[in-house]
Amino acid sequence: MPLPPSEPLAPVNPQKARSGLSRIWHATGYSLEGLRAGWGEKAFRQEAIAAVVLLPASLWLGTSWVEVALLAGSVLLVMIVELLNTGIETAIDRIGPEWHDLSKRAKDMGSAAVLLALLLCGGIWFGALFQRFFHG
Repeated sequence: MPLPPSEPLAPVNPQKARSGLSRIWHATGYSLEGLRAGWGEKAFRQEAIAAVVLLPASLWLGTSWVEVALLAGSVLLVMIVELLNTGIETAIDRIGPEWHDLSKRAKDMGSAAVLLALLLCGGIWFGALFQRFFHG
C-alpha cells in the first residue's frame, strides 16, 4: 500500500536550508568556532604559533610564487591535518571512553596523517633552505 503524500521534511541542520550570503555568513562563523576550538588543543596552538613565524618567512625564503606557495602551503597543510585529526579524536571520544581496536586505529591513522604532513613540511623547508644557503 503506497504511503500518502507528505510535506517535505525540514533538514535537521538549519545550515542546510540556508543559501547565498546567509549560508556563507553562517559557515564562516562555524569555521571561526572551529579555529577557536582548535586553539584549545596544545598541538594546534604550537603549529599556529610556528605559522606566525613561518608564513612571513616563506615570503622571504621563496624566490618565486611557486616556492612561496609550497612553503606557506606546507605549513597550512600541517594545521589543516591537525584540525582534522582533532576532529577524529573528538568524535571517537564522544562515542565512549572505553578502549576499542577500531577507535585506536582511527586515532592512530589521524596521528600518522599529522606526522606525514609534518615530514612533508619539513622536507620542503629543508630543501628551500639548502638551496638558498648551501647550493648557490
